[in-house]
Amino acid sequence: MKGHITETKAERAILIGLIFKEQTEERVDEYLDELAFLAQTAGAKVLKKFKQKLSHPDKRTFVGKGKLEEIQIYVETHDIDLVIFDDDLSPTQTFNIEKELKVKIVDRSFLILDIFASRAQTAQAKTQVELAQMQYLLPRLRGLWTHLERQQGGIGTRGPGEKEIETDRRIVNRTISNLKERLKTIDKQNETRRKRRGELIRVALVGYTNVGKSTLMNLLSKSEVFAENKLFATLDTTVRKVVFDNTPFLLSDTVGFIRKLPHSLIESFKSTLDEAIESDILLHVVDFAHPQAEDQLKVVQKTLQELKADDKPVLTVFNKTDLYEKNYFDEYLGDKVKDEIIRETKDRWCEIAGTDCIFISALEKVNIDAFRKQLIEMVREQYSVRYPYRTQYY
Repeated sequence: MKGHITETKAERAILIGLIFKEQTEERVDEYLDELAFLAQTAGAKVLKKFKQKLSHPDKRTFVGKGKLEEIQIYVETHDIDLVIFDDDLSPTQTFNIEKELKVKIVDRSFLILDIFASRAQTAQAKTQVELAQMQYLLPRLRGLWTHLERQQGGIGTRGPGEKEIETDRRIVNRTISNLKERLKTIDKQNETRRKRRGELIRVALVGYTNVGKSTLMNLLSKSEVFAENKLFATLDTTVRKVVFDNTPFLLSDTVGFIRKLPHSLIESFKSTLDEAIESDILLHVVDFAHPQAEDQLKVVQKTLQELKADDKPVLTVFNKTDLYEKNYFDEYLGDKVKDEIIRETKDRWCEIAGTDCIFISALEKVNIDAFRKQLIEMVREQYSVRYPYRTQYY
């Protein structure tokens, strides 16, 4: 496994999206914009996006013959290194497409796994990522390793993909078993640590990737958690003890969610997400200024349901209100009209979230006092439920 991405020449990439089934062109544009951000996070330079409308993906080459020829011409004339597909490809599709285009082929899941491999720092995160990569690559061994062995580094080749012995399916299965055992050991150690701090109420920050969770963590806990305007800036759960008005609690930051998150990653990272699953309160952070904020909110809610972590008190924190006003309000708009629009917008978003809500800017420290007050009330309420005959915590 490798650490952070090294400074190398950015790979020139193009993106491919398919409009099929219930996916509208507008929705595919949103997916491709996010895929471009993922590619940028991985270290690629995106030159162009291709889309095609089909009733279903082509079994051999995902896109149609004519579109593949169009892509091939662009690849050859623009010195493209990498072609990234927004949906998962089968081993056959990957092999056939690479045979035609003669460049490296990566799908969305593999790209996300590659980013995770470059971001993993601790033994737990590295083990989780390697397990997810192995589980993803196992059914793709036959075509994929011949495809990768001709590549010299870059996106899609970090992590376990560099080990020749893993072309042997039996060895890969054995490796998966060993990684699972290693994770069990780490999980037991984490469980012991969680029990030692069991008396304190636990609050977990959850949300879509890049919504400002780490910035909020730094603000609330006065710590220095790594925060960056890239997807999946942090993978490891960070836990800090926080005291507001003589009320202590534990605050944890968790890995961000994303659309079309590979199932193998959800499975592998369940131990990291235990902080959210076993918390007493969830702070669901939403990027209020993002064009697809509602979509992102629902992705997180659905993931929490899958993790069976949706049965606890939730405070939805709409972050980046300063950016919202900057992006959506005309500078000549009157204050009275602006206030009315903001009030109606906030009411609508609270209805969409279906939980208690607060609107803040963690970066600009807007409405933070009101947020702290609301959070303290929730924490004290949980203490009163857990320890009805004790008063020292609230």
